[in-house]
Amino acid sequence: MKPVGYGLPCLKCRTYYAANVKVCPVCQTSERVSPVVAPVRTTVAPAVSEETPDLATLEAERERFLRDFKAQLLTSQMQVRSTPTTNCTRAENHQSGQQTATICQTCFDHLQERVDILEAALHIDLKEASQIVYEAVWADTSDSTKTYDNAAHALLNELRKRAGVTQTFGILQPLSD
Repeated sequence: MKPVGYGLPCLKCRTYYAANVKVCPVCQTSERVSPVVAPVRTTVAPAVSEETPDLATLEAERERFLRDFKAQLLTSQMQVRSTPTTNCTRAENHQSGQQTATICQTCFDHLQERVDILEAALHIDLKEASQIVYEAVWADTSDSTKTYDNAAHALLNELRKRAGVTQTFGILQPLSD
């Protein structure tokens, strides 16, 4: 059996269907869209003038263009600089005076939400933490030297899970003081 490719789409519903099928399977129309050939556009070349402008005219036109371009450039730079700066709304954190904001309010709110979740995870109940440590110690009694490690890992994993922090694999460097 010879593979059949898709033909042109249906004229009525624009559905593509196999080239060897006579009518559209959707709307039963037998006509297909005819291929559209873009007309070739020919451009007429500008007539070449016999006389070239003198050097002084070209130089004056070039200088005028450069002056206009520099003026446009300076006005666009002034418009960019004239945008108002937003000051930080947390003035209580700045003893030296008001500072400009370096993060938008939406990003700040998102980060504040993440901090709140992390802080809530640290407020684990003492009874819950004790239960986690107890279960970790007694989960593997084969090596008594690993019980403290197991307990620490279990407690940290629970805190990470509650805070929504993904587990990082590899060596973590301690923060420098």
